Amino acid sequence: MGERHDRLRQARIAAGFERASDAAARFGWNENTYKSNENGNAPFSFRKARDYAEAFGVRAEWLYDETGPVRPGGEAMVRIVGRVGADTEGTVIHSDGQEGFDMVPIPPGGTSAAVALEVVGHSMRAVAEDGSLIYFEDQRNPPTPDMLGYYCIAETEDGRVLFKRLLRGSEPGLFVLESQVGPPIEDVRLRWAAEPTAIIPPKQARRIIRRADERQVA
Repeated sequence: MGERHDRLRQARIAAGFERASDAAARFGWNENTYKSNENGNAPFSFRKARDYAEAFGVRAEWLYDETGPVRPGGEAMVRIVGRVGADTEGTVIHSDGQEGFDMVPIPPGGTSAAVALEVVGHSMRAVAEDGSLIYFEDQRNPPTPDMLGYYCIAETEDGRVLFKRLLRGSEPGLFVLESQVGPPIEDVRLRWAAEPTAIIPPKQARRIIRRADERQVA
């Protein structure tokens, strides 16, 4: 059904808001920004689509690129937001800025905040083989003590997103990020950290990944 902004307008009207300004006021959004999103002058991100979808009672995946049913109830899918393991440092290569993206079903126990990373290469062999999927909840919460000693996806204060084993630093608020290969990153501050909620082996992962180009052909 049309473009992304057309679906946003449809969802807003179906939710009972006659005017864009009414919806912006109800949910505390910047009116000019929302109107620009709805009229197509300013394309909105998938993260913003989640906010709009929750407000209007539709699925973010449908709102963003017309994937799956309009409303919750069918098989829920989440995004593969990046790749990890292509180098020895475990850096996450994000793909949030791309128009097309691959999708996978929500894992058991997952929520609408779940996202996935695709493992590329063999630098993470002890944790996840090449072609595996790593799920986590994209909630951007600070690290907690129960994460210590476990592999986590974490963002450092300088903006690097890494997949590392989280260890205690030399003083409160500092952490050591341990690599499988190479030296650890000592005493860094973290913006957020998240533990994997599921790791899917390569053979099973190949069966459930829905590639963006395949969806477009379909």
